[in-house]
Amino acid sequence: MPLVSVVMPVYNSAATLGAAVRSVLTQTHADVELLVTDDRSSDSSMDLLMEFAAQDERVLPKTAPERGGAGRARNLAIERARGDYIAFLDSDDLWLPEKTEKQLAFAAEGDAPLTFTSYFKMDADYAGESTDWVPNGRVIRARGHVDYRAMLRRDYIGALTAMYDRNALGTRLMPEMRKRQDYALWLSIMREGADARGLAESLAVYRAGQTGSLSSNKLSLVKYNWSLYREHEDLSVPQATRALAGAVWQSLRNSRI
Repeated sequence: MPLVSVVMPVYNSAATLGAAVRSVLTQTHADVELLVTDDRSSDSSMDLLMEFAAQDERVLPKTAPERGGAGRARNLAIERARGDYIAFLDSDDLWLPEKTEKQLAFAAEGDAPLTFTSYFKMDADYAGESTDWVPNGRVIRARGHVDYRAMLRRDYIGALTAMYDRNALGTRLMPEMRKRQDYALWLSIMREGADARGLAESLAVYRAGQTGSLSSNKLSLVKYNWSLYREHEDLSVPQATRALAGAVWQSLRNSRI
């Protein structure tokens, strides 16, 4: 049974953290470790994590030495990982119970070192558990196959669904960037020739705004995408412009779901 290391950054997430952690602990594939990095929260997040750790040895929380943002928190967790696979879940999102089991089978059947799945969107005020989730019509559908060129035009991988094979790819950390570290990681893996494969079934739930809303936070990502294309991927101005247009179109499209 492969061990899956689940990476979770936390910052002042007490309101949603419990449901996120329980969605990992109730996976039908039970061989998981939940590596949580608390980025110096000022609320009760760390107290809650310590309660989970006392009840379940698979929960492994640790406080970051200093505030460093989500990317640094994820890397600190990855560095502690023992698993065959590295997967990602933020502290306000949810995994459905069969996510790990089905994605592992999908990865093995397709010999794919980087996989992702479709996922649902929920409103920000959803207060239920993953086991209570009733499928809705708000679905971000996974593309079956994505290569590096396709990923430059658009980020097809929802971070809460991504999983990579550590035995095939080694331990891969996220680049030290303020935002879009997850996108940069997928690109760095795929730039070396590893394509990603998407499972059509929706196996996670992303906490978002109401249908039709495009938050200022999403719009602020434009400058980070531009920096990623120009500085991290070394694209020319015309190439970066085309890639940015695709990213903006994706945000507009997903905001309507």
